[in-house]
Amino acid sequence: MSALSMHSPVGDLTLFEDDGAIVALEWGWGSIQEPSPLLTSAKAALDAYFDGGPWPDTLPLKPHGTPYQQKIWAALRTIPAGQTRSYAQIAAQAGGSARSVGGANAANPIPILIPCHRVLGAQGLGGYSGGEGLPTKRHLLDLETRTTDQ
Repeated sequence: MSALSMHSPVGDLTLFEDDGAIVALEWGWGSIQEPSPLLTSAKAALDAYFDGGPWPDTLPLKPHGTPYQQKIWAALRTIPAGQTRSYAQIAAQAGGSARSVGGANAANPIPILIPCHRVLGAQGLGGYSGGEGLPTKRHLLDLETRTTDQ
């Protein structure tokens, strides 16, 4: 498995590739750096995104998860940058309940690229387990709002 770390406005990130697809994105700097052309391209796309550029939606992703999680993650990828959906809306689209959508979001192995930060609770932001939690979620949402408002 190839790995490449990068600095970002939401903290250090490490991307992982296996068999020609990104399989994970983790917070923190990985101890092993084995870049590949795909990971170098993904890093460049994320750098551009964090600088206010386009959403990197063409990267090949292959998250490992249950069939239900896969269904939820596919639904998350349909939320356009700068927009949000509620847990209940994702449940109506992909099945399950708002709670089960939250569980699938929490298990998302490729946060940011599978945009679980775009899912909100009925009473507000909801939760976020990446980076520094809700401040990271707010940062990502604010970045996308500024980018799409231009």
